[in-house]
Amino acid sequence: MRSRIRGRFRRLGAVMRKEAIQRLRDRRTLALILSIPLIQLFLFALAVDLTADHLPTAVADQSLDEQSRAFVDALVVSGYFDVTSYVEGEAEVIRAIDEGRARAGVVIPPGFAGQVERGDAQVLIVLDGAESFSVQAGYSAATAIAQARSLELVAEKVDRMGGHLETSPITSSTRVLYNPNMDDLVFIMPGLIAMLLQVLAVSTTAQSVVREYELGTIEQILVTPVRPIELVIGKLVPNVFLVVFDQVVITVLGVYWFGVPFKGSMWLFAWLSLLFIVSGIGLGLLISTIAQTQSQTQQLTSLLMMLSQLLTGFIYPRGPMPAVVKAIGNLIPLTYFIRIARGIVTKGVGIAFLWSDVLALAIYGGMVTILAVVTFRKRLD
Repeated sequence: MRSRIRGRFRRLGAVMRKEAIQRLRDRRTLALILSIPLIQLFLFALAVDLTADHLPTAVADQSLDEQSRAFVDALVVSGYFDVTSYVEGEAEVIRAIDEGRARAGVVIPPGFAGQVERGDAQVLIVLDGAESFSVQAGYSAATAIAQARSLELVAEKVDRMGGHLETSPITSSTRVLYNPNMDDLVFIMPGLIAMLLQVLAVSTTAQSVVREYELGTIEQILVTPVRPIELVIGKLVPNVFLVVFDQVVITVLGVYWFGVPFKGSMWLFAWLSLLFIVSGIGLGLLISTIAQTQSQTQQLTSLLMMLSQLLTGFIYPRGPMPAVVKAIGNLIPLTYFIRIARGIVTKGVGIAFLWSDVLALAIYGGMVTILAVVTFRKRLD
């Protein structure tokens, strides 16, 4: 019995050494594996900004009086609108948006000051609906500015009449937890680390297995005493170490280079990251049973990355999604680990608050790994 166990470990060790040597010899592929996640990290962290402000704005002021100029000044002072051009009317405003010279427009009708005095003034705000963040930010800002300006004018009118404007019976204060400055990077970074880990775990494992078929070395390995399950484990373990190394580098850069605060337990995050990496590697092995070439592996990995960005809550919230779309997202391990990563990194919560996602990720990892091993053995046989 002991000799049999020793023989299994010797065979397993031989496959692991062979995989590690093959990784180290292929320096170009190793360099890509190590550098591409870092490049993606910097690109996402530096380029992605969900806050749309300083929108280029075309203004058609057909009144040219004190009230119209004060309204335009209020828009500019808010920081959400930058007046880049003055045009004649609404048609010219729409033309400026169509030509890309503006993303917002303001149309003030003639006689604006008189309308303000009568209390029936209207201003048309035109927004470029082709960019969702611009529309959301511009609509909210324009509404808030118009309401604030209206209150100011009412207060001035009441003061001129010698009256007194009562304060609102309801006042509110807002406090943003965990991210008081509403920094987009604090929101994106935990999910970005998780997404890069998944893509790396899936792609390295799938390509490692498919490469054996393309090179024709899989048959040579199978004629040795190595069993299929030992071959699978032997190829997975070096990839685990490789992904863990990348995970440490990415996390350190996110915390110390980009200044994203890490509020939770580093050890808890490390262990749950390992569970997530194993799930990703199992998914990569499952993809390797479908793909016949490394080109197909890359295409499937790209599809997985696109679905991960859209369906897992990485950028877009999952709450409004239809049930079918949510079900598809539940087939991706990133869905569970994003909530875990944000809970530990951003909120600083422990396992007591994350146990449902941890349990779901553990069950998912176990099921996908078993399914991958079974289908992979059938393909080898």
